[in-house]
Amino acid sequence: MAEDRTKKFAKVLVDYSAFVKKGEKVIISGEAHEQELLKEIYKLCILKGAFPSVQMSIPGTTYFFYKHANKEQLTKFPTAYWNEIKKTKKYIGIGSPLNTREMTNVDPAKMVIRNKITRKITDYIVNTQPKIYRVSTDSPTNALAQDAEMSLEEYEDFFYGACFLDWPRISKKLKRMCAVLNKGKIFRIVSKDTDLTMKIYPKSFIMDDGHENMPGGEVFGAPVKNSTTGHIKFTFPAVRQGVEVTNIYAEFKNGKCIKATADKNQDFLIKMLDTDAGSRYIGEIGIGMNPKVTKFTKNLLFDEKIGGTIHLAFGMAYKQCGEPNKSALHWDIVKDLRKDGKVFLDGKLVFKNGKWLI
Repeated sequence: MAEDRTKKFAKVLVDYSAFVKKGEKVIISGEAHEQELLKEIYKLCILKGAFPSVQMSIPGTTYFFYKHANKEQLTKFPTAYWNEIKKTKKYIGIGSPLNTREMTNVDPAKMVIRNKITRKITDYIVNTQPKIYRVSTDSPTNALAQDAEMSLEEYEDFFYGACFLDWPRISKKLKRMCAVLNKGKIFRIVSKDTDLTMKIYPKSFIMDDGHENMPGGEVFGAPVKNSTTGHIKFTFPAVRQGVEVTNIYAEFKNGKCIKATADKNQDFLIKMLDTDAGSRYIGEIGIGMNPKVTKFTKNLLFDEKIGGTIHLAFGMAYKQCGEPNKSALHWDIVKDLRKDGKVFLDGKLVFKNGKWLI
């Protein structure tokens, strides 16, 4: 059964998410323990007449790099990889760690340095359609199941349940949501510990219906850079590069985060927010709408799709959304609004306690 679902998942990624075509160069990226899925994706690409290449990393090498790399190594731009990316039409990235906390004790300053160096590549992969299209996903592992407090079998059912959906039907629903939001100007989030207002960057809302992430199931846009005002308390822990930051509270004035606190790993939070001139501004307003994602699992790929949640990203705004803010950072953090949350669009109540009224 697991083998059948792996093959079915590979087909979803190749046929639907990345819509691979004959003659296209495809990069398939993942770790060695994901080789069965990588192999199935590779086979399908070959059968389509594409030109796939598999980039398989070894668990533990990223940790070793950040622990021991010197300044010259940290700041070395990967020219060969950059040259290959520029010739690539489709990118399928699979990121399922065997240890989700591997990077917890690594100096975050090193991560900031490296992120700035590789930003050019990340920005190209994410923001330059139609030059390149990418889809990011995971595969079920014991580490992800443990974070979700599930058995591996339970997590596999949850994982594939959120991915094997009627995506054309979901796409129509998301498209309607974007149309409503793109007519609005002022977006306000209110709950017991939150009152945050921002202006919507004109016609910036677009959808992820499984073509950028699998699972998809969200609509997202961008605020006008200097418009975010107020405060927000994020419900769920934010996990970035294996570091878990809990109970994040942020205050904004004229778009900029002027105060940020956390109960755990606050120093990491501050260092990320100080990445560059754009990292203390919000680059994304996201709305979770996947009907099969209802539980927080500490995996952002799924958590940002939870129905009844909002997520905001510090830093980079996507070019598809107009790119009103630039940064090497893009960090999504999720807030649950299902119990006491409200959202107002131009002063009109459009969301209350987990249900959209539009």
